[in-house]
Amino acid sequence: MFPIIPANSVAAEITLNDNGIFGYGIAAGVVSMTNLVSNAGVVATDVTGVGTARYAPAACEYGGDKGIFGYGSGPVSVTNLVSNAGVVATDTVGVGTARLGLGTCEYGGDKGIFGFGHDGSIYVSITNLVSNAGVVASDQAATTGTARQDLTGCEYGGDKGIFIFGQVYGYGNITNLVSNTGVVASDISGIGTVRGYLGACGYGEDKGISGYGYLDGNPGTNVSNKVSNTGVVASDTAGVGTSRHGVTACEYGQDKGIFGFGYTGSNVSITNLVSNTGTVATDQAAITGTARRSGGACSFN
Repeated sequence: MFPIIPANSVAAEITLNDNGIFGYGIAAGVVSMTNLVSNAGVVATDVTGVGTARYAPAACEYGGDKGIFGYGSGPVSVTNLVSNAGVVATDTVGVGTARLGLGTCEYGGDKGIFGFGHDGSIYVSITNLVSNAGVVASDQAATTGTARQDLTGCEYGGDKGIFIFGQVYGYGNITNLVSNTGVVASDISGIGTVRGYLGACGYGEDKGISGYGYLDGNPGTNVSNKVSNTGVVASDTAGVGTSRHGVTACEYGQDKGIFGFGYTGSNVSITNLVSNTGTVATDQAAITGTARRSGGACSFN
């Protein structure tokens, strides 16, 4: 793996991960199974679940080569660490407000942040930072962003992140940038199709992409929106692949990405690869993983 050291930065060395992992979600019921993604974008067969079965968790990288799944339906505040070999650990007792439908992203090169969600009663704008050792911090309440759920997030610019879209009494397309110290900025007026239940991942070493999702009155779309290395969200790119919502996405092969799974009226196990230039490929159907929706995904190794 080759480190990226941003210009004029004192952040930790940033490494690019070879592999990915999809986990948790809704199949015939709520599950905790996972599926590893190779450095060629091949999704492996189901790995028996570890930890609390749940849907609508979030997941991100930390420590340069490891990952973490956190929160989810219940709602709960448990987390599960992912080793640099893709092994998921048992539950860690939760820190912070239990919630589901939150977003997450990496920041600072080796840390992560969980943000927003629904606590079972109301939308929240709470965030929780993840250290480079995978320790989740207590709530940072009342961020400047609009409280919402069913959003997504990804890294950009080598050491920063972005929360993308989501639902707040209807779907929206606002975004919130995350600095390389984990500070969440105020809302940026939306660009792109208003939606929630979408996925996002990094690509090309310093850019990101969000795609798919649910629109009011429409169960799914296949448009995507690129995120530049300065955090600017582009207008819609015409859709590729099966329209659906409840997808998840992660990086693989150091500079590529993959969207996986989702719901079209029934659960599907479709994946769509993202090249290192941000081009989304047509469906790779009938992968070996159990069809499901509303899980989480992150990269590792």
